[in-house]
Amino acid sequence: MTSRLRTPLCDLLAIEYPIVQAPIGSATCPDLAAAVSEAGGLGQLAVTWRDLEETRRVIGETRALTDEPFAVNLVLDDATGTNETERHLDAVLEAGAEIVTLSFGDPAPYVERIHDADGTVLQTVTSAAGAERAAEAGVDAVVTQGLEAGGHVEGTVATTALVPRVADAVDVPVVAAGGIGDGRGIAATLALGADGAWLGTRFVATEEAVVHDRYRERLHQSDETDTRYTTAFDKGWPGMAHRVLANETLERWADAGRPESGSRPGERDVVARTGSGEPIERYDEALATPDVSGEIDEMALYAGQSVGSIAETRPAKALVTALVEETEAAIASLPENVS
Repeated sequence: MTSRLRTPLCDLLAIEYPIVQAPIGSATCPDLAAAVSEAGGLGQLAVTWRDLEETRRVIGETRALTDEPFAVNLVLDDATGTNETERHLDAVLEAGAEIVTLSFGDPAPYVERIHDADGTVLQTVTSAAGAERAAEAGVDAVVTQGLEAGGHVEGTVATTALVPRVADAVDVPVVAAGGIGDGRGIAATLALGADGAWLGTRFVATEEAVVHDRYRERLHQSDETDTRYTTAFDKGWPGMAHRVLANETLERWADAGRPESGSRPGERDVVARTGSGEPIERYDEALATPDVSGEIDEMALYAGQSVGSIAETRPAKALVTALVEETEAAIASLPENVS
């Protein structure tokens, strides 16, 4: 193991490399999380919109695939309005999750419960002040979400500005998220003061991720200018901002003057259906999973600004290995003395 990639985050989470697979919603699965963890990073399951039985099942299946640490993510119910976090967290801990990451909302009511179960807790933050509040609540590490991130985005500050501010504000490990797609990005965040990197879009383009082939194709075809930060796809999570790939749905909405929900063009159009036949309407937040059929291009194809660095789909284990090699090479290429 290269000593310069050993950070306090590695020690905290008992992982080999400071690389974390983000909780990319329904695209996560036991095979993906286990592969990342087996490669020395931290794999992660997203369970917020899974029921309690399925939550327990995927955690158990992941543990059966790896003895290495992996994380389980919950979006707090003060963001989603589901009022289910307490029950869901109990299920997560009872299933044996040892690392819990919390997104959005206030972690304070849940930190002690996780610690009492001998768990480690990370919280996503979007400002130095938010990081200080999370640290005061007792979280073990913070994740700084920059504006460049794909998926649901709470922050409004770029990663390069946010990470140094948070690193100066707290004494717990800092994980950088948003716009990181290769080893150069990981090395850059370490230089900014982070102790690790949290990659989402790059792990969507892996063989194990549970996403539609057309979604992967769009990731391969897109560059850094092809994402849009918007609130358009908010059916299912009203008002929540997100970053997605540009498409005709967004173009039609923009041409109409970006009207509010209820007045958007084609709002009741069924653009796709799930494998069980459930309709997916235009502006729905639904993820393009393999069982979906219809106009995949018109759905919410979540992607961060790092999407331009994705040229191919790889197995997750091979991707982690490549990211480590790229990070080591980027660090080694820096001049010893900069005058």
